[in-house]
Amino acid sequence: MPSRREAQACVPAGAALDEPHHQHHRHLSSGPAGPALFVQANSPRTFARLTAAQQATSDPSPDPLDEPRLSQEHGVTFTVARISEPVLRDLGFRLVRVMLSGQDGATLQIMAERIDGTMDVDGCEAITEALSPVLDVEDPIRGEYRLEISSPGIDRPRVRVSDFRRAVGHEAKIELHGEAAQRTGGRRRFRGHIDALEEGGAPMLRLTRSDPKPDEERVIRVPLADIADGRLILTDALIRETLRAAKLAQAEAGDVAEAGGEPADAPPVKGPGRFALRNAQKVGNAQKPSDSQRPAVPKIAVKPRPLMPSGVRAAPTKNPRAP
Repeated sequence: MPSRREAQACVPAGAALDEPHHQHHRHLSSGPAGPALFVQANSPRTFARLTAAQQATSDPSPDPLDEPRLSQEHGVTFTVARISEPVLRDLGFRLVRVMLSGQDGATLQIMAERIDGTMDVDGCEAITEALSPVLDVEDPIRGEYRLEISSPGIDRPRVRVSDFRRAVGHEAKIELHGEAAQRTGGRRRFRGHIDALEEGGAPMLRLTRSDPKPDEERVIRVPLADIADGRLILTDALIRETLRAAKLAQAEAGDVAEAGGEPADAPPVKGPGRFALRNAQKVGNAQKPSDSQRPAVPKIAVKPRPLMPSGVRAAPTKNPRAP
């Protein structure tokens, strides 16, 4: 089947793409016949968020690759996520987000990461090679589109409980779902310092706000199931911690290579440099014999030329051999 993708791109960090709006329908679910066990009247996405949050905290030692996300896509992006997750897991990656944008033609962005939150160019290429034929066969998007495999970046979206656990101690901005904003007086966006993640039962995020109004509480507790989008604010402390973690991971990778009998990455070999020729000439001059070591050369007497006043030329001498 010919592919309808125009191009594939591997980008180092995810770009912000506009998520399409879809209408959500309410539904009613109940237990078996007899006394009611539970009644759930909410949107499908809210039910999925609650299930993911409870599943992430129920098992103390789950496989990190199987940790569920707190929210799910919908529409075409939900289908793409369902297709992509098994492929990513087989490669040792997990899905972060799927976005579909109509700017500059249709662009499908699939954001993925390893369990430690890292991603490199080799990982992007491996995912592209494995996922492209699967998308060609499933064909979830009508028309041509451009595929982007990206890394989450430093100020990455927080989509799992473990993401918020690592975010404790940093500044963040969060946005609530529409139904959750009704419980906060209609306010959906908050910004502040993440103090702690309370994981007893339904996980809750304790946030010390940096943008409260005089009549609003400064410290709030937000259920993770109510968060539609959570991101860290790019600060100097966050950059330093990210660089420190990257160096530590690189050092551990070198230690593992040495323990396994594989040579660690050798330091880069420096070139001769732009002053190599000059230095070689200096060495050659230093190796030349001194005047005392040179053989004596007979000197030839040279008759000095008479000094003439300025502007006066000496008369030319006649060549006696001339006719």
